[in-house]
Amino acid sequence: MTVAAHLLEADAISKYYGNIVALKEVSTHVDGGEVTCILGDNGAGKSSFIKVLSGSHRHDAGRLLVEGEEVHFASPRDARAKGIATVYQDLAMVPLMSIWRNFFLGAEPRKRLGPVQWFDAAAAKRVVRRELTEMGIDIRDPDQPVGTLSGGERQSVAIARAVYFGARVLILDEPTSALGVKQAGMVLKYILQARDRGVAVIFITHNPHHAYPVGDRFVILNRGQSLGTYDRSEIGRQELVRLMAGGRELAELEHELEAIKADVGS
Repeated sequence: MTVAAHLLEADAISKYYGNIVALKEVSTHVDGGEVTCILGDNGAGKSSFIKVLSGSHRHDAGRLLVEGEEVHFASPRDARAKGIATVYQDLAMVPLMSIWRNFFLGAEPRKRLGPVQWFDAAAAKRVVRRELTEMGIDIRDPDQPVGTLSGGERQSVAIARAVYFGARVLILDEPTSALGVKQAGMVLKYILQARDRGVAVIFITHNPHHAYPVGDRFVILNRGQSLGTYDRSEIGRQELVRLMAGGRELAELEHELEAIKADVGS
């Protein structure tokens, strides 16, 4: 029986910057209709991993495969040609421009009459309303500037834009890091909407409480190395939190804090 190849697979990926080991033999995979969460604290290697998957940086060892075929991305354009889209924290949006203009920034639908062509604004607005509605996103007016939206709403527009333009793999770089509880919940809902539309989602985060409700698979990074890959059925939320916190390091810190409190109280 032939086992189907994963949509995107990282096999023992390593990345070096001179003598600095940014990633060492990190492996994971993601398929359509799944969410793979990459977790780690600052300096864990999450950013380097994103850059390799998105085509911004080349890996130095290991293999990157799309549907079983090894690929070597020279640029983010190469990754996008394979259906891999990345939404970074800055969202690549222009705050003073409208929602619909941001949605189609760089890929505007056009009308043509002989040699003359122009931006088809009416078509753009129709598409934006339809796509956001299908993602469960309720916008008041597509003409309103993106800068007037909440952080969660801006993230949702970026996710819907990536899905509309054919993303088969959607990489989200810390989409909930600067958001409050309600706004973070909004973004998590849209991650599930993208998953349910058959998109393979890679969710990069340092927050296990955000990852656990939506993740099908969890990869924990620490100083460029993987501490393990766990399916949802293999790990509970508290164990995920413990591994993220460093386990023994956290226990040592708690012991030190107890000793300090004892000294202060004596």
